[in-house]
Amino acid sequence: MKQLLHLLAAVSLLVHSCHAGDRPTGRKFATRSEVIARHGMAATSQPLATQVALDILKQGGSAVDAAIAANATLGLMEPTGNGIGGDLFAIVWDSKTQKLHGLNASGRSPASLTLEEFRKRDLESIPPFGPLPVTVPGCVDGWFALHGKFGKLPMKDVLAPAIRYCEEGFPVSEVIAAGWRGSRNTLSKYPGFLETYFPNGKGPATGDIFRNPMLAATLKQIAVGGRDAFYKGEIAHTIADFMQKHGGFLSYEDLASHRSEWVEPVSANYRGYDVWELPPNGQGIAALQILNVLEGYDLKTAGFGSADHLHWFVEAKKLAFEDRARLYADMDFAKVPVQKLISKEYANERRKLINSNKAAAEYSVGLPHALEEGDTIYLTVADKDHNMVSLIQSNYRGFGSGMCPDGLGFCLQDRGQLFDLAEGRFNTYAPGKRPFHTIIPAFVTKDGKPFMSFGVMGGATQPQAHVQIIVNMIDFGMNTQEAGDAPRILHQGSSQPTGDQMTDGGTVALESGFGKKPREALKARGHKLKPAPGSFGGYQAIRYDADRDVYFGASESRKDGHAAGY
Repeated sequence: MKQLLHLLAAVSLLVHSCHAGDRPTGRKFATRSEVIARHGMAATSQPLATQVALDILKQGGSAVDAAIAANATLGLMEPTGNGIGGDLFAIVWDSKTQKLHGLNASGRSPASLTLEEFRKRDLESIPPFGPLPVTVPGCVDGWFALHGKFGKLPMKDVLAPAIRYCEEGFPVSEVIAAGWRGSRNTLSKYPGFLETYFPNGKGPATGDIFRNPMLAATLKQIAVGGRDAFYKGEIAHTIADFMQKHGGFLSYEDLASHRSEWVEPVSANYRGYDVWELPPNGQGIAALQILNVLEGYDLKTAGFGSADHLHWFVEAKKLAFEDRARLYADMDFAKVPVQKLISKEYANERRKLINSNKAAAEYSVGLPHALEEGDTIYLTVADKDHNMVSLIQSNYRGFGSGMCPDGLGFCLQDRGQLFDLAEGRFNTYAPGKRPFHTIIPAFVTKDGKPFMSFGVMGGATQPQAHVQIIVNMIDFGMNTQEAGDAPRILHQGSSQPTGDQMTDGGTVALESGFGKKPREALKARGHKLKPAPGSFGGYQAIRYDADRDVYFGASESRKDGHAAGY
């Protein structure tokens, strides 16, 4: 017995002393191997949702079917980041047409809520919770738009796993449980919240079983009645009546008139790879702007984690975020100069503003004319026919507005907080307008063929992390998993689409994998360093190797999920 105890102690010591660099394959940052499979792959932030996606693929479902099934399951299992009260964006590689298709499934502001109403309330910004930031939930319409174009299985089969988990319950995972319990103090005063997510008076701990029979009933209506059950049926009336009862503005007419929009993804070429994002109202093109600026520097020679690498990245981010703050908005309301912003010529002009030896306190917008936070889910799925889906979905701040309509089992999002209340700007609030959006799916092609579907959840972290994944793989030679596990850089304090202006250079947070030397080097160049625990995002990715016809999956080590294939 004593020998067994000594052995267990030795194993425990070994496990706790191991670092990523101790792996026998020599991968410096990888916490685990890539997942490699031939017929299908899924990567999500909750292992059970990943398994749901694989089950749908094995039943003959398409990548889109599997992505919808996983998203519906995550709405139950990770309500701290997503659900049918939120919005959705997706990029789909369709193997038949050999092209990318983009979907903007974000909702608009209530038609009856005006800018004047905010003035009457003496508000300089839209509050983060309660009825005022609620916009039309776009998720369900997004599901049916995707399914109508790329689905194979009936929607009742696609939603069946989520419904079953709602009724039977599931064990809550670690990271999600922590966020769940932490939301109580902030959201307990909002109608329906405690009844929906704290039915026993306390949030679930890790491993506790949680059921949501109300959400099961809602999903059953959607499975049978389609998107109209949500936007024109009993569910829509329940939402509208609830909002009117509690001082909100979202109406039945707002829901009934909602529509998703198919959009053309836009790209920038980075050292031979085409990186694709969706155009505004999202922030995806910020990643392309940053990459264009960084392409003018020799990052490979500088080396990962060097002072030059970190400094160039932070300054390029600051430049792009000035444009993001003033020029990204709903393109039905503003003429956003997308092609100019993502052009190489524009990047060359902007790069000249960077001093390689000194951090800038501020930059001007390149084309004159509380956003750092956010919880989201990102998932990606690939099927046997080589279709790939990059999908992101979110409530915005954790559970969203805290407003949970009677008996429906979900919270409404609070995306409206991201409007600007100052007059005359691209992102100024208006009725029937889509707010500036943080959630962005991404895709990479090489020579016109799919290379990687990926994304990184987490508010304003997202475009910064997209860039870091690309740079880690292309400049620093990391594999799909290592590129996500490598320590991340996060700059905060940039100018914002809600009106805030950076004048002090903001702050830089470096994850613990960066040592003392690069930190001191950044300080010497005038950067202000500040910890940002838990703010470095959540990555999922699937890379396709066309030569060997093999998928490589990767999942975020900072979250609960995993990648799996068959």
